[in-house]
Amino acid sequence: MEFINSYKRLEKLCNEIYDSNHGVSAYIDDMARLTSASFYVFNWNDDLKQLKHYRWIRNQIAHEPNCTEENMCEYGDAQWIDDFYDRIMNQSDPLAMYRKATRPQPVAKPKQPYQSPQPQHTYSVQPVSSKKKVRKATGWIVLLIVAALVGLFFVLKYLVN
Repeated sequence: MEFINSYKRLEKLCNEIYDSNHGVSAYIDDMARLTSASFYVFNWNDDLKQLKHYRWIRNQIAHEPNCTEENMCEYGDAQWIDDFYDRIMNQSDPLAMYRKATRPQPVAKPKQPYQSPQPQHTYSVQPVSSKKKVRKATGWIVLLIVAALVGLFFVLKYLVN
């Protein structure tokens, strides 16, 4: 009864997910509709084949005379169903993996080279070009030289007299 109990547990989970009385079949139908999913999910086709096989075994045991777990199941069948149940619970089952693989990804903005932060306030002061600075400094130096020469002229004139 290990196989049937494992299958019933999986069926109950899928019934809750699909709000259906045929949860495993609904899961299989979803997988069968996604024909290109095997390109996105590793072992997609193997999982689909196994689910169909185990549904067939369950139906045989439930509906056919003389079909029992002992003559229909192999070692590991119940364990595979339990593992699949766990995969659904931790969202690593085929349909969850397909949704993750095909979910639209946000478009990443291209990285910009580093730019220093811009000031929050703008000032109306115009930047002074380096040529203007040089001219201004030269003008002050010439003015100082002229003032020194005028001062020297008056000092010499006073000393000569």
